[in-house]
Order: sequence, then C-alpha cells, then structure tokens
Amino acid sequence: MVIRTVMSPSDEPLLFDDIVVGTVMKSIEPYVVTAEEIKEVARRWDPMPFHLDEAAGEASHFGGLVGSGAHTIAASIYLGTQEVPQTAAIAGLGIDELRFLAPLRPGDRLTQTSEIIETRASVSRPDAGIVRARRSLRNQDGVEVMVYVVSWMVGRAVER
Repeated sequence: MVIRTVMSPSDEPLLFDDIVVGTVMKSIEPYVVTAEEIKEVARRWDPMPFHLDEAAGEASHFGGLVGSGAHTIAASIYLGTQEVPQTAAIAGLGIDELRFLAPLRPGDRLTQTSEIIETRASVSRPDAGIVRARRSLRNQDGVEVMVYVVSWMVGRAVER
C-alpha cells in the first residue's frame, strides 16, 4: 500500500485504498461564526428567539445569542471540505452518534478533526469503499462543541 502525503485541499485526494484506520484529518483554517450569520440561518431554518435576538438569548438558559444545531452541522460539513488530507469523496452516507456539547456563539473560531475509525470495501461498487470517522468540532478555547461519527463513500483506483 502506498500512502500519499497531502498538504492542502488542492492536492490530489486520497483514494480508498490509501486510507488507514487511525489517520487524523484536520481543518486548515478556522471557521469564524458571526452574530449576523447565526440570525440569518435561524430566520430560515430554526427561528427560535435565542437564535434570532441577543436580548432573548440573554434571557434564555444560554445567557446569550447562540447558533442552531443545523448551523453547527453546516459549519462542520464545510470544515470537512477543508480538512487535510482530503479523500476522493463520492457521497456522504450518514451521521451517527451526533451530540451537541456546547453552544455555538458569535465570534467562535471553529476547527475540526476527523479520525478514521473504519474502512471497508463496498460490496455493490468495486470502484468505491466506505469510510467512517469520529469527528470533533472545537471552538477557539478547545471546548468540544459537537461530536459525531460520519460515513462517506470514497473512490478507488480501478484496475484496467
């Protein structure tokens, strides 16, 4: 097996057969959350008062404006596209064991790691394999905001 070293998302992505359990992928730049973005996402997808208004957030058990779970997941999915090394992803397959551990707040600088926990060849697609990773989203203080297990299909080199 040949393992490629990938230094940025623009480099050639890892094929399924190059991915090994224990590999850790890391986002290269933080994702910065703004109050306006929290409100914009909330207006469209989760219009709870503590997502829309600072005063309502202050009066809630959160003690301030907070982002929705949908917003947190979306930020994590974006950061997944910025992780290195990248994989030759074909499609997302699912999320398991999703846990929101701390609120998403204005000014948070989010980073992410994904540790490969399982790989298996696809039974139905010889040109692909299935990869599972434990993903951790953290804020600038190192506080874990969200964790989950993500599964996705990754392309394989096809012998000709």
